[in-house]
Order: sequence, then structure tokens, then C-alpha cells
Amino acid sequence: MAILADELPLKLPKAHTSPCLSLYQTTHRHYPDNQQDPIRFKNLVKTLEQSLRQKYSSREIKSSLESFNELAQQSEFWNHTLDGLAILASPEQFKIYKLQRRVPELAIVADSFHTKPLLRILQSADRYQVLGLNRGAIRLFEGNRDVLDEIDLAPGVPRTLTDALGEELTEPHRSVRSAGANAAIHYGQGNKSDEDDIDIDKFFRAVDRAILEHHSRPSGLPLLLAALPEYHGVFGKISRNPQLLPDRLTIHPDAVSIDELRARAWALVEPRYQARLSQLVDEFEQAKPKGLGDEKLTQVASAAVSGQVSTLLIEADREIPGHVDTANGHIEFGELGHPQVDDLLDDLGELVLDKGGQVAVVPADRMPSATGAAAIYRYAA
Repeated sequence: MAILADELPLKLPKAHTSPCLSLYQTTHRHYPDNQQDPIRFKNLVKTLEQSLRQKYSSREIKSSLESFNELAQQSEFWNHTLDGLAILASPEQFKIYKLQRRVPELAIVADSFHTKPLLRILQSADRYQVLGLNRGAIRLFEGNRDVLDEIDLAPGVPRTLTDALGEELTEPHRSVRSAGANAAIHYGQGNKSDEDDIDIDKFFRAVDRAILEHHSRPSGLPLLLAALPEYHGVFGKISRNPQLLPDRLTIHPDAVSIDELRARAWALVEPRYQARLSQLVDEFEQAKPKGLGDEKLTQVASAAVSGQVSTLLIEADREIPGHVDTANGHIEFGELGHPQVDDLLDDLGELVLDKGGQVAVVPADRMPSATGAAAIYRYAA
């Protein structure tokens, strides 16, 4: 079980054995709204059961749903959810993701996992991270336009000055550390010693390296620094993180509520988000007349199978029941309730990612096509 952000770099799981069960549900963070979540979950599990009965034996159904039924009884889990829940299960695995976004309720049994809602979160252009930094400790947040949450730092990331430097701490800091875990480190304004400056420089460099290696590089997300003004200049000079934005949050997260921090961060990220969407749409509209782009699903499916698609735009919150034959790119339409039918757009996204392309899930009002998909090709057919 993981918050989706905590599992980056994320390889969306693939199953080699059917049935593949995909369950998505909106959840609630607080009482009393979260009291309805286990009930809605059980109803979705019943939908999975009904779909399984079309093809599988009672023994296979019981085995497939065992972990779902156990989760339904775990009150501690349901008391600590976020905004959405995703579960991908097969005979080989049972993966649970807590999500920072609401998701449409879905319960699908197919020969592959339904991953578009997860792809939408991973590929959405409005996601970002915030690094809260002072002279003694750090905090890391991840969010989008609607929500911001503090996330766990990877094991290799130093949380504090002591974590980063250990026995390399200069004498003033070492003396404070030896006084006990509850001792505070005090710095006089305008009287920073050479030892202080050396330790802070080392600390900032260690933080920069670790955040880049364990969070920024795997996620690819833009990073905002939230710190007092005097620390922006110091950290900006030593940072080698290409994801660090020049925009500044000149306040430490401890000084504001998390919603205020989100609002300030989004004000800086939104222009970049809008620019990226516009760039993707412009690239498609320029490629299409040259034979380097298409919106017809049959053509896009064939190109996806052959590895021709470099970028695929998928319309958010839209489902087209169907399946792409990975051998020849033929499309077969169907009903989502059938145990071998998934979402056609979901299949297209997985194919493009498997072939090394990129997928962007785009709001309906920004999609440059009416079919639910728009592909940019690497080369003309």
C-alpha cells in the first residue's frame, strides 16, 4: 500500500495471469464523510463479482476477491484515506494506491489492468513538489492545483543537519547535539560563524543531491523552494537540480497552513501548466497537416502498435469500451462489464508508453480532437 507519490518512479503493474481486477473509488479524508467509503467499496466489489461470474468458477472468484474483502473490514485503513483509491489486483499481486485526486468510480475485470486514471495523475501537467528548507531541517510536499500533502522522504534523504553531516558537524553544532535530542540550535542574526556557514553549505549540498536523486529525477516534477529569502540565494547557487524552478516561495511551510502553501505554490505553477497544455495542442495541430498526427482511433491504434507514436493526448474522464489487438492494431469495441473488455483509450496509452512514447491526459475543454485521442507521430506513415 502506498501514496502514489511515494512509489515513484512508478512502473504501473502488469499482470501475466488473468483475471485483472481494477477498482477506483473517490474517498474522503475526514469524518463523517469517510463513513460512507467502506460501503461504497463493498458495492464496487460486488460489481467485480458480477463480472467475474460471466467467466470464472466460484473457487476462482473467491480467491480473486479475498484481499478485497479483507480490506473492507480494516477500519484503520478507511479512517486514513486521501481523495481517491485505486486497487490493481491479479492472481500475482494486490496493489493499493492512495490518491490525491478524486477518481470516477470503476470496477473492471479484464485481461489487463485499467490504468488510465493512474496515468492521468502521473501524466497531468499540474503536479509539482515543494521543498521546505531551513538551516536545520527539510520537509517535502507534493500536490496539484487542488491539494498539497507532505510526503515521506526517501531513505537516502537527510531530514536534518545532523542526518546530513553526522560526525562531520563542526564543534558548535556537535556540542548542541550532545546536549540532547530536545536541544535547540540557535543562530544569531548577523553573527554567523565560519563554522555555521560551512555546516549549512554542506547541509544544503547534501539535501540538493539527495532530493535530485531520490525525488526530482524519478518523478520529473517541477520543484519549488519554500524558504526565507536569505536561503533562496544560497541554495540556488549550489543547486544542480534541473527541476528547481526560479520562482520563489519566500516563506517556510511552518509559517502557513498547508492550504495557504498550496495556493501560493499553484499561483506560480499554473502559468507553466497552461503553457505546457498549449504547447502540446500546438504540436498536434502543426503535425496533423504534415501527416505526422492523427485523431482517428483506427489509425492511432495501428500507429501505437508499430511504435510510430511519439506523443499521445488522451481526453480525461472519457472511456470508450473496447480493446486493441496488440498483434495487428485492430480495434474491437465492447462493454466494460464484460470480463475481457477494458477502455480503448487506456489500451492506447499503455501501448504508447511500452514503445517509449509519452502520454498526456488532457482536460476535455483543451483536447484538440473529438475522438478522445490525438497522436503525434515520430515519422509519417
